[in-house]
Amino acid sequence: MKLMVFVLNREELLEQVLEAYAEVGIPGGTILDSEGMGRFLTYEVPLFAGFKEFMKGNKPYNKTIFSVIRDESLIPRLHKLLTEVCGDLRDPGTGILFTVPVDWAAGLAEEE
Repeated sequence: MKLMVFVLNREELLEQVLEAYAEVGIPGGTILDSEGMGRFLTYEVPLFAGFKEFMKGNKPYNKTIFSVIRDESLIPRLHKLLTEVCGDLRDPGTGILFTVPVDWAAGLAEEE
């Protein structure tokens, strides 16, 4: 099992991203409102206020989706769909996708 974490930088794509999760058979996840450290430092910490010009164009808030994936073969399929929806994740300001091992979990929805 893996914990998949996707930080979506473009909130307006959330519905399409969740459709991609459903399409590959990932039945659930937890969505959190999140904020990047760079944005927070730039706008909330006076010492870093000079970085505002550097941060121009970055979205202020993100959505972070956590999902525990039993069938690891779903991960590359989801990555492909997320690339279609969001663009290449190697491009700045797109998002971050990663997994970490899960040794044990209870209360998970069944994958289709």
